[in-house]
Amino acid sequence: MEYRRFGNKIVARIDRGEEVCAKLLELAEAEDIRLASVSGIGASNDVTLGVFDTGTKEYFKKHYNGIDYELGSVTGSLSRQDGAPYLHLHAVIGSPVMGKCHAGHLNAAVVSATCELVIDVIDGEVGREFSDEIGLNLFKF
Repeated sequence: MEYRRFGNKIVARIDRGEEVCAKLLELAEAEDIRLASVSGIGASNDVTLGVFDTGTKEYFKKHYNGIDYELGSVTGSLSRQDGAPYLHLHAVIGSPVMGKCHAGHLNAAVVSATCELVIDVIDGEVGREFSDEIGLNLFKF
């Protein structure tokens, strides 16, 4: 991964073989990011997406691999929970070969070509707290 900071914006390139979420967490530690929005695009041949069932409060993951997928959209937030960086990212992946798109919470994506991200650092901090009612870690103001 390489990146440059321009004021409150960080432009990052995650390289082939690197995992997107792990690199973003590494960047958050290195730059002491407390709160940010994240957006990006790229390509991956090893992606795990998840969907939360609000009725059962169960989380389901699906692994996509074996072919190249476009990371058509990666978007979300970077905050802190108990002092540690916390990612909440969603992604839309698509395959021209399969003619299908899939979307969900981005658990992991190993880059197959490149991934370009823009991180918009926000002055301030918003934490995370688990909600028993919802079953997820929600923003804590």
